[in-house]
Amino acid sequence: MNRMAAEANLNLYITAVHPCPYLPEQQAMNLLVDPCYKMTADLYGRLLESGFRRSGTDVYRPHCKGCSACVSSRIPVADFKPDRSQRRNWQRNQDLHVVVNHAGFKPLYNDVYRHYIRERHAGGGMDTDSVATFAGFLVTRWCKTALVEFWDNERLLAVAAVDEMNTGLSSVYTFFDPDAGEQRGIGTFAVLWQIEQARQLDLPYVYPGYWIAESPKMRYKTRFQPIEGLINGRWVKLVSNSR
Repeated sequence: MNRMAAEANLNLYITAVHPCPYLPEQQAMNLLVDPCYKMTADLYGRLLESGFRRSGTDVYRPHCKGCSACVSSRIPVADFKPDRSQRRNWQRNQDLHVVVNHAGFKPLYNDVYRHYIRERHAGGGMDTDSVATFAGFLVTRWCKTALVEFWDNERLLAVAAVDEMNTGLSSVYTFFDPDAGEQRGIGTFAVLWQIEQARQLDLPYVYPGYWIAESPKMRYKTRFQPIEGLINGRWVKLVSNSR
């Protein structure tokens, strides 16, 4: 890992080249904030607005040679208008009980997480991670993170890890029971719930993560219109290509 720059006492590094987790046969690099720097929620909020994200305690931004496919995205809460499919999804899932957990990763999440990884990400690397490693990826000591639980009576269907920032809610990761989650469209419902929660908290944005037009798994984000992407240092509207 080579040292790259320092801005306002914030040292940035470039990681070694590694296989791209989103685009097959592509190589990737990240710009990484010095892990020794004392990160705070306020600083991370400003970095989020500059295209950075976090994975556990690491704060990073894709910095790939000859590729700019990863686009930071945010949904302006006040302007969001659900489409017909999203309205149906919202109505279909109103019977679910939502619990907002701030106490950290619970052992009862283990089975849902393992089932999700086996069905959705087998062979992708995450299936070899321990539960403790995964839990460390979801939360960090310097940021308030909610683990939002979605229950169907006594059955846990999904958990969405969401950072609670001054400027909005930032999605970290959502995992769900594939047997029921896909029928309900629980991934979509988790985003709709975050938008509604941000609205109730009078927060301007939901940050759903990187949008990648060439990746089917990441392309869905432009269905949440209007959505903005950070391109060439400016937040601009992204056009839906997944309806």
